[in-house]
Amino acid sequence: FKKKEKKKMASQSLNPDIQIHSFKLVILGEEAVGKSSIAQRFVNGKFTNLHQATIGALFLTKQIRHEDRIVKFEIWDTAGQERFHSLTPLYYKNAKAAIVVFDVANAGSFERAKTWVKDLMEKANPGIVIALCGNKIDLEDSRVVKKEDAEKYAFDIGSFYTEVSAKLDKNVNVLFEKIVEKMPKDVQERNGIKLSDEE
Repeated sequence: FKKKEKKKMASQSLNPDIQIHSFKLVILGEEAVGKSSIAQRFVNGKFTNLHQATIGALFLTKQIRHEDRIVKFEIWDTAGQERFHSLTPLYYKNAKAAIVVFDVANAGSFERAKTWVKDLMEKANPGIVIALCGNKIDLEDSRVVKKEDAEKYAFDIGSFYTEVSAKLDKNVNVLFEKIVEKMPKDVQERNGIKLSDEE
């Protein structure tokens, strides 16, 4: 966090009405669609062109302020390689939200995203918030997945669709804010505590 952000969080700790809500979130999708880039952009505000495949899963956390609460995301960025697919359902356990990512310039990744959604609906906790995300809109000239097609699919599954560019830092924060808005306000993980109770 920047200095101003740290001061803001410190001042919030004096307010007994502000609560921390911890949510486990998994990021799913085919290899090289930009899952890690989205996670790193959101958490660290950074982007790198150097692609390094995630092995197993990468764990990250970030807190954001939303209305009258502070939300702590516990993010599991999962591997997209085929050999890790059998392990991925292990990360669904107790997840309150999932981001299913595809590359708007890769039609195959969109079809694979539908498989991830189906898997979530069969194996994840009931009521999990699913966000469909089309990444790499900076490659608009190479786009093959139409926005309206992705929006229709998201609507059909009772989800929502957001297009982002991790590279250009476009709509990444919007994506996570939309997820928070879909979260029931009365849902608290065992880690959710009032800031005033912290020792």
